[in-house]
Amino acid sequence: MKELLWNWLPALVLMGVIFVASDQSQLPSVSERWLDIVIKKGGHMLGYGLLASLYIRALKPHIGSSARLRWLSWGLAVGYALTDEYHQCFVPGRNGTIVDVGIDGVGAGISILLQRWLQRRGSRDRRESGVQ
Repeated sequence: MKELLWNWLPALVLMGVIFVASDQSQLPSVSERWLDIVIKKGGHMLGYGLLASLYIRALKPHIGSSARLRWLSWGLAVGYALTDEYHQCFVPGRNGTIVDVGIDGVGAGISILLQRWLQRRGSRDRRESGVQ
């Protein structure tokens, strides 16, 4: 039980942070509209990229390293993005958009692909150096 909590706690904490941020009627803004959009949408990508990575961390002991693990982690991140955008529909001053779900999904996908690439690169480097 302790290991299960240890594996899932970071993802649960981030989900809580996302929920609290989504529950704010107004978020801080930058005066330049284009920069405000870049910062907020970049935050979506980074946040959900991190969430997907934390799902991988939590699920890996149960599933192992596989395409199934990556797809499940991506699906959970997108699923949470959907619930987050739905939640925003009930917050005064906020609105949920499917575009944000797409941006979140792209961030989660990039994170998973980057992790996979780094994993393969590390395996290749270890083979070339003769380290097992």
